[in-house]
Amino acid sequence: MVSNASLSSPSPLPATDRPEVAARLREALLGASFTADGLLDLLGASAYAALARSETVPALRATRGDSPLELLVRLFLLQQPVPHARVADVLPVEECLASGWLVRAGQDELAATVDVRPYGGPEGEDWFIVSDLGCAVGGAGGIGRRDEGVVLGVGGASTTLAGITVRTPVAAALDLGTGSGIQALHAARHATRVTATDVNPRALHITALTLALSGAPAADLREGSLFEPVEEDETFDLIVSNPPFVISPGARLTYRDGGMSGDDLCRTLVQQAGERLNEGGFAQFLANWQHVEGEEWQDRLRSWVPRGCDAWIVQREVQDITQYAELWLRDAGDHRGDPAEYQARYDAWLDEFEARKVKGVGFGWITLRRTDSAEPSITVEEWPHPVEQPLGETVRAHFARLDYLRSHDDAALLEERFRLAAEVVQEQVGLPGAEDPEHVVLRQHRGMRRATKVDTVGAGFAGVCDGSLTAGRILDAIAQLVGEDPVLLRDRTPAQIRLLVEQGFLEPA
Repeated sequence: MVSNASLSSPSPLPATDRPEVAARLREALLGASFTADGLLDLLGASAYAALARSETVPALRATRGDSPLELLVRLFLLQQPVPHARVADVLPVEECLASGWLVRAGQDELAATVDVRPYGGPEGEDWFIVSDLGCAVGGAGGIGRRDEGVVLGVGGASTTLAGITVRTPVAAALDLGTGSGIQALHAARHATRVTATDVNPRALHITALTLALSGAPAADLREGSLFEPVEEDETFDLIVSNPPFVISPGARLTYRDGGMSGDDLCRTLVQQAGERLNEGGFAQFLANWQHVEGEEWQDRLRSWVPRGCDAWIVQREVQDITQYAELWLRDAGDHRGDPAEYQARYDAWLDEFEARKVKGVGFGWITLRRTDSAEPSITVEEWPHPVEQPLGETVRAHFARLDYLRSHDDAALLEERFRLAAEVVQEQVGLPGAEDPEHVVLRQHRGMRRATKVDTVGAGFAGVCDGSLTAGRILDAIAQLVGEDPVLLRDRTPAQIRLLVEQGFLEPA
């Protein structure tokens, strides 16, 4: 993403100047139920799940018949040549040959030039993600492609970013490092104008194919690294990026290796995003960051946040340097090659990490929101636990709560009315038979699925919050019940109320 080095082209791509062919192809695919739901019905849950792990054998076994759907799965997902005569019954073959979607493979067979994966949109849309051959199933998982400019399909990182993105209507959205175009496709649902950039011209070409085959509006496609393709005074309401965040020695693979030292690419991306956001706009990224000896990783990330922005940074996973090196060596297929070369590459990764005193690598989400507040809020936390996707509304609500708390001092907070959020339950933990619990836990069953300890007052307060009484009146009643000075209780409880509001357990009524 930082270099315009010559990119190898794994294979010729379909033309992007024949929208009528993409429309006819889309119609034919839908007519044969080549959709996410159709795929699940045909393959069954086991074979369908195996595709996400880059395992195709179960799907090959499930498509040995002669139905149009089985034919299309073999052709566009499993890279199998299929009989010309059968394809002609299902697809507009001559147009697909002329525009490059298909090529002749032997005397009587046809093959696809790109992989096409059915993908279900958030409102049940039937979309199609185009990628290079061999890259549609399982995303980066073990594809073993060493072509520098290879363009992947849908992987776990892609769907994670799509799930956490705030989906409010906006005028202008930017998908930075678009790849196969999945983020641009999602943004097209709620953005008037979508700009998609990538250092790899092949990725821009494939993004155009993805949008056309999915029936989505075309995006403004621009080649270049980071914010280089963006005009100096151009700003956006939403910026999303699943960048080449892998911290590696060198830039072998365009789709994953940024080419900057350490985690500098992610840092640069985050730091430069603030000035590209409109007031109230969001920038959302996936990123890797270094855990450096003698440095708190939270402090490292706080230093990335640009001026004028609130931030919510969530670390989802940490790997030690050996696990991290092995993951990405396998991603490139190096473990299947020459052992001596594999060892040399492994050594190079460890040498690089040791030189920078890196002891581990974190992975997670970074969300910025432009506020220009005099007191920006920066939350950096570790949350490796299961969450409920999609989280876009949870992310939006988090920042809305920050605005609310920033505008209410403790006195104002006590004059407010609150409600317990939906699907919050109380758990009491203690020894069997004990008269009182050791502690009380409030637990969410939606969104981030947080749990937080509260004291007796906090539990009692949350339990009676139904929007009818002010916080102050509730505390006065609790003080009378437990025999405590109401003034002291009013002094010490707002901090606990603030935490419960910030984490989404209580909502202003």
